[in-house]
Amino acid sequence: MSPAPTPRPGAWLRTVARLGVKELRSLWRDRLLLLLVVWAFSGGIYSAASSAPDTLRRAAIAVVDEDQTPLSQRIGTAFYPPSFKVPEQVTAQRMDAGLDRGLYTFVLQIPSGFQRDVLAGRAPAMQLNVDATQMSQAFVGAASIERIALGEIAEFVQRDRVVASSPVELVLRLRFNPTLEPRWFMGVMQLINEITMLSIILTGAALIREREHGTLEHVLVLPVTPLQIMAGKVWAMGLVVLAAAALSLHFVVQGALHTPVAGSTALFLAGCALHLFAMTAMGIYMGTVARSMPQLGLLVILVLLPLQLLSGGSTPRESMPELVQNVMLMAPTTHFVRFAQAILYRGAGFSIVWPSFAAIGLIGVVFFTAAALRLRKSVSAQA
Repeated sequence: MSPAPTPRPGAWLRTVARLGVKELRSLWRDRLLLLLVVWAFSGGIYSAASSAPDTLRRAAIAVVDEDQTPLSQRIGTAFYPPSFKVPEQVTAQRMDAGLDRGLYTFVLQIPSGFQRDVLAGRAPAMQLNVDATQMSQAFVGAASIERIALGEIAEFVQRDRVVASSPVELVLRLRFNPTLEPRWFMGVMQLINEITMLSIILTGAALIREREHGTLEHVLVLPVTPLQIMAGKVWAMGLVVLAAAALSLHFVVQGALHTPVAGSTALFLAGCALHLFAMTAMGIYMGTVARSMPQLGLLVILVLLPLQLLSGGSTPRESMPELVQNVMLMAPTTHFVRFAQAILYRGAGFSIVWPSFAAIGLIGVVFFTAAALRLRKSVSAQA
């Protein structure tokens, strides 16, 4: 029996294209998974960036000014948006009622004779009432209010007394995020996390869906190879995530969150395509290991948590143990976070980020090869 003829490159690519179109149609019919993609790249990114637990935003604050002096008025007007709402001047009688009704998260009470005691060198006490049911804002806001109030008192006292000048003057310059706006950082990091998560889930779910619906056996009787099956899933699911990422970067990150992008979005999307090449291959590998969607979900949790926490997106890699830093160099997310921050925040060009591109490409080839071998073995077992 003569061996089957080797298909021409054009026919091979047409088969891969048709298999990819089949995957896109299957995703379109799976409305729940499609809704997950839409939410992840829109509301998911916006809500994660706008409601970061360690940030203070539009906190309701009131001031009970019983002193009515220049110092007390200065403290009472020192809280500005967007961290705080415009402070509301209330009386001591209205303070408890406002806290009970949830109108205020913070109420700062300045006692009578406060300025006199400060100028006399005594240590008067202000009272800060906090609605601790607002847990995250209560903790961060109390420290912020204390810092602002003490800063206003220090400046007021320095104008009244002769204070020795410091021998060293520290000039602080903030680059790339001069207003320390947390949404600028959280929006991009959440976009990176969604790209990584959805690329794994979509490809893994596509393979498991075919196995559960019995369509994988139908594909096996066609004149296609496991490599073509895998290539069709990679380009189709990668294209969906890439298109969603591009739209999210423009409309959500830049539009709704007003995050300035310093570098080339085309260069960033080119790097995303390389990253998707690696992560979709990982998703197919996990799809061959898992036998059902719940198993895939557990595997995704075990894989995503280390990738997101140890890649440098949440904490600087320099603060991690050296062993963890070296091990995470084998993860594509480490290089993805590195070049994404360099391009979007610092305006880096290809001459700076090409080592990260090369590393992701090499890792992607390894992942793709491993997934192809695993898929071939899985298909041969079912044939």
